[in-house]
Amino acid sequence: MIVITGGAGFIGSNLAAALEAQGEDEIAICDRLGSGEKWRNLAKRELAAIIPSEELMPFLATHAAAIGTVFHLGAISATTERDADLIVAQNFTLSAALWDWCAAHGKRFFYASSAATYGDGDTGFDDDGRPDSLAKLRPLNAYGWSKHLFDRRVARLVQRQAPAPPQWVGLKFFNVYGPNEYHKAEMQSVVAQIYPRAAAGEPCRLFRSHRQGIADGGQKRDFVAVEDCVAMMLWLYAHPGVSGLFNAGSGAARSFFDLAAAVYRAMGREPRVEYIDTPMPIRARYQYLTEARMERLRQAGYDRAATPLEEGVRRYVQTYLAAPDPYR
Repeated sequence: MIVITGGAGFIGSNLAAALEAQGEDEIAICDRLGSGEKWRNLAKRELAAIIPSEELMPFLATHAAAIGTVFHLGAISATTERDADLIVAQNFTLSAALWDWCAAHGKRFFYASSAATYGDGDTGFDDDGRPDSLAKLRPLNAYGWSKHLFDRRVARLVQRQAPAPPQWVGLKFFNVYGPNEYHKAEMQSVVAQIYPRAAAGEPCRLFRSHRQGIADGGQKRDFVAVEDCVAMMLWLYAHPGVSGLFNAGSGAARSFFDLAAAVYRAMGREPRVEYIDTPMPIRARYQYLTEARMERLRQAGYDRAATPLEEGVRRYVQTYLAAPDPYR
């Protein structure tokens, strides 16, 4: 059995679909569905169980013999969340408990870290997982800090040769876009936020540049298709001898204007953009570049090419966003 925490969420539900497609038929999801449409992310899946988060540890204890792998993708992922105690409980304390359980029971453990651990990017985007290298990073919000806190805990345990899962993998996800993100509201990818305006024939809105030498809309991010992130996880799942902390990005930063243009052109329209000032509360810390270094995963043997931005956006728009059923 495979357990996926956050399995009804964006990346988790895409992973569940891919695992099912390759023949896995015992998949248990730990998540909260709430009263919205999040359940639709799982509507096409055959599942062994759906577990409320407060019942996860008892479920693991009861089914320990059957479970082989835990994909821990559940988290409070809103960068605007202010309740630091809640963030720590979900993003650090639970992660540590799952690490300990997998180590004690010999289960493989995959977990979601984040590019938010890199802070403003001044120290670069190198996924060096050694304790001294991680100590140099300065996340800008409680979400990024909680993910960084667990990365550092793992690094220290590994350095001490403390008990560890037989395979462990942390993935620093960059700016992921793709189907099944619709429940995320304002935390949806920029592709999903631009699409309704483009579909209505209206201009989208991007932030004006407040840095000399960078054009409006020229701020860059490492936009990565969710299918590529899933492909990385599946490759690592198929190679149990590979452990470590890895970036999960495209490795090639592109501008917000490029992204917006790709959305419009996927619909056969010319891009229309209006620029607005970056809000003052975030302007001083606004990032102008994120770009994953992908050498470590490549050196481990992963050789699938990243989906080009225009192709990934085209597939997302035409296959999902513009379809009567946008769910994977």
